[in-house]
Order: sequence, then C-alpha cells, then structure tokens
Amino acid sequence: MRQITEAEKYYHSFLRFGMKPGLTNTRKLMNKLGNPQDSLKFIHVAGTNGKGTVCSLIASVLTQEGYTTGLYTSPFIVDFRERIRVNMKMITPDELESVTEKVKKAVDELNSEGVTITEFEAVTAAGFEYFKEKKCDFVVLETGLGGRFDSTNIINSPLCSVITSISMDHMAILGDTIEKIASEKSGIIKRGCPVATSSRQPADAIQVIMKTAFQNGSPLFISDFSKIKTEREDIFGSDVIYKGRKYHIPFPGDIQRENFSVAIKTLEIIKKDEPYEKVYEGIAETKNPARTEIISKHPMIILDGCHNEGSAKALRNTIENYLKDKKIHAFTGMMKDKDINKFADILSPCFDKVTCVKPSNPRSEDAESLAEIYRSRNIETDTATISKEDLEKAVKSTTDNEVLIVCGSLYLCSDVRENLIDIVNKL
Repeated sequence: MRQITEAEKYYHSFLRFGMKPGLTNTRKLMNKLGNPQDSLKFIHVAGTNGKGTVCSLIASVLTQEGYTTGLYTSPFIVDFRERIRVNMKMITPDELESVTEKVKKAVDELNSEGVTITEFEAVTAAGFEYFKEKKCDFVVLETGLGGRFDSTNIINSPLCSVITSISMDHMAILGDTIEKIASEKSGIIKRGCPVATSSRQPADAIQVIMKTAFQNGSPLFISDFSKIKTEREDIFGSDVIYKGRKYHIPFPGDIQRENFSVAIKTLEIIKKDEPYEKVYEGIAETKNPARTEIISKHPMIILDGCHNEGSAKALRNTIENYLKDKKIHAFTGMMKDKDINKFADILSPCFDKVTCVKPSNPRSEDAESLAEIYRSRNIETDTATISKEDLEKAVKSTTDNEVLIVCGSLYLCSDVRENLIDIVNKL
C-alpha cells in the first residue's frame, strides 16, 4: 500500500469542483503567489480523449531534445506526484511538501478574505510554482475538465493551444452536444496564438474550433493523419512512416496514430518546422500508464482507463484488430456519472465474460447495478471486489486463449495497477 503524504492529504481536503464557474478565484490565488505562470512557456492541451497521451508524447520529445520540460496532467494513476513532473520525473516528496507550504500560505490568506479555493486550483498553483522554480523551458499543460473555465486557462499566450479528439463526456457540466463540448474545449484558444487539432475531429467539433480560431485571429493547423503510412501494427504498438521518417508509436490502435499526428503537428509548430534530433527516441520511449497498457504478455493482461464513448470505441477497435482470436474477460468498474449503457452497448459485443466491481471513488457505480446492465445483454457476468485476492483470482484463471482487460475508469486503474503488477511478477 502506497504512503499518502501530508501534502496529498492537504489537497484532497479541498472541494473537488469549483463553487462557481470562472477563473476569478484562480487569479486571486496566483496573484498571492506572484503569478509564476507568467514566466513560463506553455503548450496547452484540451480534449475529451487522447490529451494525456498527446501531452506525454510532446513532453517526452522535448525532454529528449535537452529542454527542461514540465508536464502537468490529471488524474494520477498510482502516485499523486505523477501530476507534476519535470523531464518525465515526478516531483519529489520533499519538493512537493516545500511548494505546498507556499500554496497553503496563499490559500489561508484567501480563506481569511472569504475566498474558497478548490483542489484543482490549489494543485495547479503548486504545479506553476514548481515549474517556475525548476526554470522550465517548456510546460506541457493538460486541462482538467473542459477548457474555458479550467484553472489552467489563466495562462496568457501559449506557444500552441492543442485540442485532441472530442466526444460526448461530462455532459452535465460541458453540454449535451458535440458543439457545446467543443465550444468549452475551444475556450483555451488565445488571440493570435496557434492552434493544433486532429484532422479526424467530428464535423460538428471542427466547425466550432475553426470558428473560434478565426474569431481570435489564431492560425489553425490540422494534423496530417493521412500522411501517416503504417508499416506494422500489433497490440504492442505501430511502426509508421511520416514525411519520410520512421517512428515507433508504443501504443496500439488507430486512435494512437491520431494522437501521434496531433503531437507531431504541435512539435512542428513550436519549432517552426526546424528538425528535432531526438524525436524518434522521444516518441518511442513515451510511457502512458492505463492507456491500453500491457501489464503482462503471458497471460495477456491489459489495463485501459477508457470511460466514455470515444475511448470505448478505441478499445473496441483494438480488440477487433489485434485480439479477435482471443476470448475477452472484462474486469470493469465505472463512475455513476458516465453513460454506462452507451459504454456497454459499444463493448458488449467484444466481451465473452464480465466481472463487475466497485472502484473506491465515492462516485462509483455499485457492482451489482453494473452487472445487471451486462446481464441484460446476455453476457456471462459476475461481481467481485477490487481486493488483491479477487484480482489474483481473475489473473490466475486467465488461460492462453484469453485476455483479461481491466477497464471502465482511470480510478479503477489507480485502485488495481500496483496489485496487478505485483501479482504478475509473482506468477
């Protein structure tokens, strides 16, 4: 069991979401800290799916190129410190405690003035302060939720605003149509600053992005997905040719080639098409836990935090393309606020057996309620817990012609990843 630091306990003591929409309180907090974000150069990334992967790809390349590179992402999978990294290495416990003391002082002052700060605002402030202290050349900054009112959106003029694949998710907060969600994501587009997005965006989304970019006088760059030639692909990744150069993408599936195309386009914008010396190494060595992560080859165990329509379709594509000769056992748990029926509609045809569990997050759907959804689709279904014992039972029952896929939520992946790795290592 991992140790939870005092700093992490402090951040978790905050409200999860804001009291009201807007960036007023975030600005007040950053003002107390001397606006560390104003001294940094950002690549700002929003989107429904793929933004974590795109952020990791960009940061990995910039790190390989020798730049001091900050990376801010959420949520974390195993360790809270994953959220704040420099040169792909997590902030140390001592550094986190030190920067948290500064944030806490500012938060306490604001509390005395009647200003309430949320968890995400406080963690974002800690990230900005740390990146300033480390004198980062670049910071790859992932939004938390949406874009327009996201705490990360207080930055002024990013080197590039990046919008990854958009699909239906967080509808209660962001809107119930692709256009509304795209409008919220497009809120990170700043006047005169370049914008990169995918050539495979839904038509309704790309229209909103184009309109917002035009209104802001922001040059829009569309990824060159059609220029990617796939030489080889399997469950372990793809070898592709792009503009005459070979790359290894260490994640499987069509969606990951799309993420690669967006990351490469962004890197071209930042360097104004100047060549990168270490781009191959940066792409090939990128790590992204819980995104079609191969935990074990024998037996085959995959960890995938997919939790919405877009990511469910990506997982189905992976199964149909690379695992069609295998039986699929899904070990799944989801949050109540997700479209669970849509998720099940997409993936049920791929599943031979489903084990439903309840993740530790308070917003989790009950295991039995989730199981009823799969039983109604005539799939062999049972329930279990996220305990190490039940995980071990699932792993040890996986035969050579089966694949165990843990999926449905990044929170579930966070609950089980360490135990899964430990179980596999002892087989």
